Amino acid sequence: MSAKFPVLKPGATIGILGGGQLGRMLAQAAGKLGLRCHVYSPEADSCAFDVVGEKTCAPYGDEAALARFAAAVDVVTYEFENVPGETASFLARLKPVLPDPKVLATTQDRLAEKNFVAELGIATAPFAPVGSAAELAAAAEKIGAPAVIKTRRLGYDGKGQATIQKVGDAAAAWNAIGRAPAILERFVPFEREVSALAARGRAGEVVAYELIENVHRDHILHRSRVPAEVPAALAGQAIVIATKIAAALSYIGVLAVELFVVAEAGKRRLLVNEIAPRVHNSGHWTLDGATVSQFEQHIRAVAGWALARPQRLGRVEMVNLIGHEVEDWAKLLAEPGASVHLYGKREPRPGRKMGHVTKVFPES
Repeated sequence: MSAKFPVLKPGATIGILGGGQLGRMLAQAAGKLGLRCHVYSPEADSCAFDVVGEKTCAPYGDEAALARFAAAVDVVTYEFENVPGETASFLARLKPVLPDPKVLATTQDRLAEKNFVAELGIATAPFAPVGSAAELAAAAEKIGAPAVIKTRRLGYDGKGQATIQKVGDAAAAWNAIGRAPAILERFVPFEREVSALAARGRAGEVVAYELIENVHRDHILHRSRVPAEVPAALAGQAIVIATKIAAALSYIGVLAVELFVVAEAGKRRLLVNEIAPRVHNSGHWTLDGATVSQFEQHIRAVAGWALARPQRLGRVEMVNLIGHEVEDWAKLLAEPGASVHLYGKREPRPGRKMGHVTKVFPES
C-alpha cells in the first residue's frame, strides 16, 4: 500500500465528517474492529457525538478547527454527500480523505452526475439543464411532461424539487424551487425502485450486496426488502452498473446506486436515478440481515483492510421510523423478531429519520 494511503492498524483513528445516524453507525462498526473515531460536525446535538471518544463541533469552513481535526486522525471519510467540497479538499492536503474529494464534485451536482453516468453508456431518464428562462423553455420542449425539476445541488428526501404535470407549468415549478440552477428530468413510470449497494477496496476489488427493493413515502425511504423481486439477470445488471460507476470514480468505500425498474414492451430495463457516495439508508438491513454490515465494509475499505464476503441471513425487511413513529419504540421492542435501532435524536420532527426496525425471515 502506498505511503499516501497506509493500511491502518487496530487502535488507529478514523475521522468522520458529519454527525448524523450514518456517522453514528460507522463509528459503532469501527469500534467493533478496534478502531477509534473522531466526529466533526457543526451541529452541537449531532447523534454521532454520543458514541465516540473524540468530537469537534465547528463550522465546515473553520480551517483552524479542521487542521486540529486532521492532526488527530489517521484517515478521513464522510457520512453524507453534501460535505462542502472545499472542506474535503482542505483536509486532503493534510490527511488521506476517502472517498476522494473529486467524487463530491460529480455527485453533489445532479447535472454533472447525470452527464457522468451517460458518458459511461448507462441509461438514465431523459434530462436537460435549466439555468435561465431560455434553457427552461428549451428543456421543457425537449423533455415534455410529466417531468420533475430538481435543484442541481443540496436536494435530498424530495427537497429542492417540483413536479410538472404539463409543459405550461414549468415556469411556476422553477419558481417554486427558487429559480436555482436545476435539471429537468422526464418522469419515469417505473415498476419499482431498487438500489445496488457495493463496496470497493483500495486495490480496486468490489463486493456487492444483493439488490434491494425500496418503497418511498412522501419522497422519504419507508421500507426496504431484500432480495428484490426482479429477475436474477436484471439484478445482476444492477450490480454491474454499480461496479462500473465505482471503478470510473476510483471509489474507495461503500456507495449506493439508486435505480428505476421500467417495463417497456414486455421487457424490463434499468435507469440510474442517483448515486449516493456513502453508506445508504436502504443498506441498513445489513446490520441484522447480513454477516457483515455496510458500515463495517466501509470502515474496512477506508482502513485498507480486506473486504468481507457478506452472506444474507434470510429474507430481510427494514422499515424507517420517521418523525413521531419513533414514539412506538416500546411496542416495537416487544415485537417478536424485531431488531430496533434508535438514533438518539432528541426531537422527532415530520420527515426526520429517528430510527429503523429490521426483521429477518427464513427463506421460503
